[in-house]
Amino acid sequence: MTPRALPRLAPAALIVAALLLSGCAPEPGADGSAPTPDTSASTTVAGPQPTATASAEAGGPAPVASGSVVSTTVLPRDCAGILGAPARAALADVPLNDPAFGEGGVLADGSLRCVWADPAADTAKIVTTISYAEQNPVIDFLNELTAIGFTCYEPAGGVRCEKTWQNERYPVTDGRTLFFRDGVLVDTQFSHLAPEGYTSGIIASLWPAGAATPAA
Repeated sequence: MTPRALPRLAPAALIVAALLLSGCAPEPGADGSAPTPDTSASTTVAGPQPTATASAEAGGPAPVASGSVVSTTVLPRDCAGILGAPARAALADVPLNDPAFGEGGVLADGSLRCVWADPAADTAKIVTTISYAEQNPVIDFLNELTAIGFTCYEPAGGVRCEKTWQNERYPVTDGRTLFFRDGVLVDTQFSHLAPEGYTSGIIASLWPAGAATPAA
């Protein structure tokens, strides 16, 4: 079916995008659980956010915040703590935030960048950035991604878009998964390293089951 564009919403509205898309790419999506941060307080942040690497298959960098973003979600500060049990076990022996891959951990603006990769490996890498983001630019960006083959749907009170493709140099699968909810964007790019339940575990850690979904 031809995907229908995600509606561009007013800044204060909760995203409730209506999508006519089906299925999902084989990037991890099983249930997972992880230690959860306190999400009871309202948080307002401003300033530029980290961006993802642009490529023809992956799409461009995610939009950066140009002003304040109001969210009830507290950004995590521990890369290992955001993972569900299956992903944590799968990545137990993979180096985390090696300096060879640039800045990792909590960044100056409060965002969290997590890089699981071995500098000695030709390709086997998964990079996740969790940051505050403005809703309308994110929706516009996700609409752009659907035009290059991303599949989007609505799990866990947010919008998730994902795609996989063949690596241009090696016989491995690359991919990108994004999840947006409550002013928070989880942006993951990976190559030949896609642990079971990776993204779903992060979602569960940020918004645990039973937690209230912010009202529009």
